[in-house]
Amino acid sequence: MPDALCSDDPEPSEPVPAGLLCVPVRPGPAGCAARLFRTPIGDRTAVGFTSPALLTSVLGPEQAWIRLSEPALRALASPLGVTALTVDPKFAASPVAPPAASPVAATAPRRRSTWRDWDPQAIGVLRVTGAAALVGALNLWLG
Repeated sequence: MPDALCSDDPEPSEPVPAGLLCVPVRPGPAGCAARLFRTPIGDRTAVGFTSPALLTSVLGPEQAWIRLSEPALRALASPLGVTALTVDPKFAASPVAPPAASPVAATAPRRRSTWRDWDPQAIGVLRVTGAAALVGALNLWLG
């Protein structure tokens, strides 16, 4: 039997680390926040692309992105309950067009924003940031 077929790896189907990924981001209250997506069956997933060209072909040239390693992206998404990572997805839904401005909306008074106007993913980023600060403080305190 060839050596290539004999392996001591108990989980040969485990994916290899993806290396540096181009991760789509969006602006948030504390800087950039990684965009999370949904799989066709509705599960949340973090997404990374192996090249900027692939990211642009799927999400468009306006999509902002940063470079992150696969372990860093997993660590960023796991406190939000996202364990899946999709590398180089082939399809994404078209972006939603902004609503057309109506003449009535231009003259209407602006209403105050409420907690319902906040983006749930931005709140998740704040929770992750707060949890990281708490863990850092505990590490300093416990030594």
